[in-house]
Amino acid sequence: METSHKSKSITPFVLFFFLLLSSVLLYLFGETWLRKTLLYLSTATWARNLVSSLPIAQPVARRFVAGESRAESLAAARELNARGMLVTMDYLGESVTSTDEAIDARDEILHLLDAIYAEDLNANVSVKLSQLGLKLDENLAFDNVYLLLERAQQYNNKIRIDMEESSVVDVTLEIYRTLRDRYGMKNVGVVLQAYLYRTEADVNQLIDEGAWIRLCKGAYMEPPEVAFAQKEQTDENYVKLMRMLLSEKARDKHVYVGIATHDEAMIAATKDYVNTNSVPLDAFEFQMLYGVRREIQETLVAEGYRVRIYTPYGQAWYPYFVRRLAERPANLWFFISNFFKK
Repeated sequence: METSHKSKSITPFVLFFFLLLSSVLLYLFGETWLRKTLLYLSTATWARNLVSSLPIAQPVARRFVAGESRAESLAAARELNARGMLVTMDYLGESVTSTDEAIDARDEILHLLDAIYAEDLNANVSVKLSQLGLKLDENLAFDNVYLLLERAQQYNNKIRIDMEESSVVDVTLEIYRTLRDRYGMKNVGVVLQAYLYRTEADVNQLIDEGAWIRLCKGAYMEPPEVAFAQKEQTDENYVKLMRMLLSEKARDKHVYVGIATHDEAMIAATKDYVNTNSVPLDAFEFQMLYGVRREIQETLVAEGYRVRIYTPYGQAWYPYFVRRLAERPANLWFFISNFFKK
């Protein structure tokens, strides 16, 4: 009991220190340094243990995570469908450390695909190759995602392979192309990150291949040798890549793109390009994260755009949650302010 009491008494001071540190970083160095700090914390075991132990952490994380169970995530998907939104579901987890963990994740996603079909949800699935064993054995990850795509094909459903750190971009694209071209898995898509220098070349190649693509900004800590360091640079590249993916050439190749952003400037730039170039509304969709900028989600649906909500669930919520804080400081203030509410 004494240890528990000490933990509870220390918690406010920990959060106060975290708030103070975040404010100082933001004031002195701007959002870039705050983001770097949070991205470091997303991978730090000590930080995960600390934050996960806070009584307020899990309830606040529910703002961005549909729940820990499959049943909770399916209920969230039903609600989103009822509001006119499409869904992509994600069983949280990454960088597993054993074959058993990778197989357990694969089996959970198989059950998820079964449930999506049984409940007639308008939802597809997103997966991370590191969750399926990529960093243990590339063949293990390949075999696991192949089984998932095979099951999805039975249900006329699709799976999109999330992109992770820059160090695994090549192998991720290699697995994606092998599945699609050699094994005929036409229901597989891939994600590209605008903050990587290499992505323009990847976009050009994938347009020629008629790929199914999600374009996001990127949410991992990367060195300046491979990624833009400033938000303005990433934004500029994002708009450039968006225009390439919505171009007449891309549409002629039957490219379908998910414009994944909560940035109102990026959304406005997309709308402007679509209207100016008469891009059909069925050639793309906006994609947004569960619980983030809900008012924009509703507005886009009301305006007639397709909107798909990335809906994660599971117990491994910490890395995902902290990356959401890093993407937008307002999310961080939401987390901290909720601690002080009764």
